[in-house]
Amino acid sequence: MPSPSVVWFRDDLRLADNPALRAALDRGQPVIGLYVLDEESPGIRPLGGAARWWLHGSLASLRDRLAERGGVLILRRGPAEQVVREVVTDAAAGAVFWNRRYGAEEREIDTSLKSSLGEEGLVVQSFAASVLFEPWTVRTGAGTHFSVFSPFWRACLSLPSPRAPLPEPRAVDGPSAAPDSEDLDSWGLLPEHPDWAGGLRERWEPGEPAARRRLHEFLTEDLAGYGTARDEPAAESTSLLSPRLRWGEVSPYQVWHEAMKAGGDSGRFLSELGWREFAWHTLFHVPDLATENLRREFDAFPWPRLSRSHLEAWQQGRTGVALVDAGMRELWQTGYMHNRVRMVTASFLIKNLLIDWRRGEEWFWDTLVDADAANNPFNWQWVAGSGADAAPYFRIFNPELQARKFDPDGLYIRRWAPEYARDDPPEPMVDLKETRNAALAAYEHVKRAPR
Repeated sequence: MPSPSVVWFRDDLRLADNPALRAALDRGQPVIGLYVLDEESPGIRPLGGAARWWLHGSLASLRDRLAERGGVLILRRGPAEQVVREVVTDAAAGAVFWNRRYGAEEREIDTSLKSSLGEEGLVVQSFAASVLFEPWTVRTGAGTHFSVFSPFWRACLSLPSPRAPLPEPRAVDGPSAAPDSEDLDSWGLLPEHPDWAGGLRERWEPGEPAARRRLHEFLTEDLAGYGTARDEPAAESTSLLSPRLRWGEVSPYQVWHEAMKAGGDSGRFLSELGWREFAWHTLFHVPDLATENLRREFDAFPWPRLSRSHLEAWQQGRTGVALVDAGMRELWQTGYMHNRVRMVTASFLIKNLLIDWRRGEEWFWDTLVDADAANNPFNWQWVAGSGADAAPYFRIFNPELQARKFDPDGLYIRRWAPEYARDDPPEPMVDLKETRNAALAAYEHVKRAPR
């Protein structure tokens, strides 16, 4: 009797360069793809609205691509550990394969499953697929994890080069009878009342084929000017690969090797991939990154009582500050924001409105298509000054100076906040100089805190 192999897809929604899928195919038994929507396991953070929209499209693409090759994708909802065991039993599976995750709760689930299923005689294997350098392989000379990016990336580059990507399988032999699957539409991942995703549909096409096309387009058309234009939001010269990497529609190994072959300004671009590695390295060693200050002296920061009106104005792009409002409206309409503008909008929330970085991180988690458990809180803490290798708190982005420097012709602002091109633009809700001084005064509490 055949003993099928279950491939548990997670943040690796692709066929090419998928080590778990390759291992299942090499085993020579029927293959069952499985995706579990886990919103119930303790400690697992529910997806935000924009992420749910993307997940629907990416799963639909993966399901169809597996079916084209003779395979099947089973969809189940519930606590992952319980659901995986149910599918293994239903399918009389003899093996389970997955690609590794690095959050503490996810690792706990995976470790438990690997132990219990292995004791029952199943083959259970996991693989590196979503980071180039697994967190426990990159250590300081003292044997600790890194807290500064430059030495971290140098240490990564001193290690053996990342492995070559695996080819896409031409065929995936599914079982003669597969376990029951839930209907993707029944999960309600897409917004309906109201349907706010029109701008997302206009901007993005989830799925592996679109991810591969975008990688090719960036390397052939945009990489040459990346070093000079990447900070200009109107230039649209960034890779736009962040949601593709977040959902695993393309792997960092594919990006690495394709960029190395392209040459040009690939070193600068690949250092941005290194920053993503640094975020996951940090999350692995500091699991509460989204809720606790990495630099604990920032616990002494005297956040004032939350102003709901200020927070809502920031969320809706009604602050009276042109670049901030343009960025927040781009985010709401498209589920994305240029990285330079992300830093400016985050700095304004934290250091001009004196609103806790966690409130901003929560909003980005809900509205970004590329928000993941490592990069989103890691970058918010960087701007706040409380994170790894963080910008010092006294570095406060002046949104007016940033606009003059990086959007000198006002193209980005006119696109997303056209009222600022009129003779009577909105007035800022706060005085930038006064609020900067207030932030620096509050920072004195952190400077006096024990370290």
